[in-house]
Amino acid sequence: MPFAFRRVPRALACALTLATLAPAGALAQQQAPQALPTQVEAALARAKVPRESVTMLVAEADGTRQPRLAWRTQAQVNPASIMKLVTTYAALDLLGAAYSWTTPVYVDGTVNNGVLNGNLYIKGQGDPKLVLERVWLLLRHVQGLGISTVSGDIVLDRSAFETTVESDPAAFDGEPLRPYNASPDALLVNFKSVNMTFAPDRAGQIARVSYEPPLASVAMPQTVALVPGECGDWRGTLRADFSDVNRIRFNGGFPSGCGEKSWAVAYGDPRTYAMRAIGGMWAEMGGRVGGQMREGRVPAGLKPAFEFESPPLAEVIRDINKYSNNVMAQQLFLTIGLAQKNRGTFEASRTALGQWWRERIGTGEAQPVFENGSGLSRDERISAAALGRMLQVAWRSPVMPELMSSLPAMGVDGTLKKRTLRSGGSAHLKTGTLRDASGVAGYVDGASGRRYVLVAIANGENAGAARAAFDALVDWASQDN
Repeated sequence: MPFAFRRVPRALACALTLATLAPAGALAQQQAPQALPTQVEAALARAKVPRESVTMLVAEADGTRQPRLAWRTQAQVNPASIMKLVTTYAALDLLGAAYSWTTPVYVDGTVNNGVLNGNLYIKGQGDPKLVLERVWLLLRHVQGLGISTVSGDIVLDRSAFETTVESDPAAFDGEPLRPYNASPDALLVNFKSVNMTFAPDRAGQIARVSYEPPLASVAMPQTVALVPGECGDWRGTLRADFSDVNRIRFNGGFPSGCGEKSWAVAYGDPRTYAMRAIGGMWAEMGGRVGGQMREGRVPAGLKPAFEFESPPLAEVIRDINKYSNNVMAQQLFLTIGLAQKNRGTFEASRTALGQWWRERIGTGEAQPVFENGSGLSRDERISAAALGRMLQVAWRSPVMPELMSSLPAMGVDGTLKKRTLRSGGSAHLKTGTLRDASGVAGYVDGASGRRYVLVAIANGENAGAARAAFDALVDWASQDN
């Protein structure tokens, strides 16, 4: 679909929204030094975070008045995972809350007595939530076609994203085993991770190990010895060795002081993960393959036997924002490029997002710098004024309820489940944390009944220490009567 907005009422509604908001740039008009709230100033001092390291904005969501607080709002800062707010709102606005991904499955051959005499093709188209339960349902649908054996090959087509190139999973933060460092993929299966569950059997002095998913052609030990000791660093005690992609090893043991534990790790050869996972699950379900699992393209002109549909976008963005899922955000970012520019590349997505920003938000401020849309980046940038403006536009948009419900509720769920307001107020905020960046942004309910957009971001060596100051700011914003 080309970028031109086809729904005239939506475009007209957006134009009317922009017309009723304060003039472009109004969020940044207060350039003179402004006093920070006393409790915020004190929290920054205790944390030894300089005032010059933070940017803060509190303004009414309807945008009809000057901000209550505007501190360094023009500074272009690294927002960390707060950038997911831009990606998810843009997706809601461009694709619609009911948008869903499809994963078409093709049967190339005839089916007789449970045997497909030919190849089976599965084409990934960017579904961010193709987790194990849904892969199982897809394969059950294949069996529902009367196929228990594929005499030829099972072929996985990952060509929808032209950027399906595996990056070094340790490059960003030196944590190659963390599933959040997985690369995006047109056929992203289970975030390319393996979940290992350790269940102690004290009578047998072992822990039984189960794996989800089973990976084809990977040796996975079913037990590990119990060793004396408290639970403590049980992962370290296991002395797991994932260096051989064809074998998982445990050179230590599982502490007897532990109950059942689970550990999700990124598979060491992400390029082959989908083949191994689908192959392992197919075999576990009683399916057989006469040929091999391989990558390839769907033959031109072949029609799908069925299309496996994802949950709607409104549901997917809840996972992205509430739990700050990086690879899902990157899948969505690439999907925008694919849908708007017919190219599944980061460059196409940056172009599409830039054009959308100019037409929809039009702040007059410096445009955000996009890299992958997830905030897992050292290069992405945005100002508090620009982000605040976007939040005001979103507040009056038809998809505001979906965006709002996707954000962590303070003291209730997601990444804010353990953070509560002293005032007892409520807020829906996206969090962001990197080594040298942290912050919150979203909506705060005032005691007066007004609702505010709030942006608070710190950059610098001690950025993480600013969390108490951000909570104090949210408290202050909520106490407006």
